[in-house]
Amino acid sequence: MDQDQLFAPPGEAWQQVSRKLVSLRRLVLIVSVVIGTAVAGVGLGLLFDEVGVAVALAGGLVALVWGLWLIPRNWRAWGYAERLDDLLVTHGVMYRKLTVVPYGRMQFVDVASGPLERRYGLATVQLHTASPATDAKIPGLPAAEAARLRDRLSALGEAQAAGL
Repeated sequence: MDQDQLFAPPGEAWQQVSRKLVSLRRLVLIVSVVIGTAVAGVGLGLLFDEVGVAVALAGGLVALVWGLWLIPRNWRAWGYAERLDDLLVTHGVMYRKLTVVPYGRMQFVDVASGPLERRYGLATVQLHTASPATDAKIPGLPAAEAARLRDRLSALGEAQAAGL
């Protein structure tokens, strides 16, 4: 079996999260790196003068380039597939993960959207089961898709649990 088939079984209708997630994460990265570099530059500048500032700027530049390269790869790794009896969620670049959540095991479905996510029209859907180890979270969904998925998963969860 191919490793890609292990984490993304063929024959499934895989959905990808919104491309807007890349823009949102780039914005957060840029703001974080600018603030972090400024704080490090001031601190190192007080200790080591110009050399400390140069080290902080170089570190900030490396962090920015690395993050800008990694964000699109991370976005491509997120996917989900709705099957008859369960939901598949896959993510991870270096460490791939596939989570299978049977609809009958779901206790409730959360939809969350912070201020930046709302600005970009995105939301995160998180599935909760009795097991705390279940990490079924799908970030970067368009708000309408998140609402549709929440309603569908809730209805399927109730229907599957009723059969127990």
